[in-house]
Amino acid sequence: MAEVAEAKRNFLEYSGPKPGVKYPISVLYCGECGVPVEYCEFYPTYEKCKAWLEKNLPDEFEKLKVDKTPTVVVASGEDDGAAAETKEEEGEKKKRQTRGGKAIMKAKKKIEPQGIKLWTQTRGKKKKVTIIVGLASYEIDLKEASKFFAGKFSCGSSISGEDEIVVQGDVKDELFDILPEKWKIIDEDDIDDCGEKK
Repeated sequence: MAEVAEAKRNFLEYSGPKPGVKYPISVLYCGECGVPVEYCEFYPTYEKCKAWLEKNLPDEFEKLKVDKTPTVVVASGEDDGAAAETKEEEGEKKKRQTRGGKAIMKAKKKIEPQGIKLWTQTRGKKKKVTIIVGLASYEIDLKEASKFFAGKFSCGSSISGEDEIVVQGDVKDELFDILPEKWKIIDEDDIDDCGEKK
């Protein structure tokens, strides 16, 4: 019991400056991610950090640079099969996505603008909502559009579905003027009133 208390006391005591260390300690920080350069490799922007480090601190870049390609040494012709297997394994690892690696981005198909459709729908007995469909085909961010409608009409607005925004209240008539005014790529002729949705 006394040994544990002694160990805790020694652990918490300050022993003064360590010999061989120049004080104050200067730490080099990355200009890209803002952390010490030793920790850049753990950030998702590591490639940008490496480029910044190579440009601004070449000495530190040389210290941190590690050659990760394994070398295969073949002494005689008898190990050729093993060397071929390791090369195949390396090629397979390059093909597969490693954990935490960059995912392959799928190219988005360019959708031809197909016009905007507006409906009103009755909720309850007296309440109405306006449904707007087709904004995504004009490459308009639905989240931003929903926030705009909520602020403009002082009501609730939400995204329901892949290309559908529901605005509380019957605001269909105002949308004919507001949509072309806010987003110039929308023509007033592209907006279609589909009436009441059941």
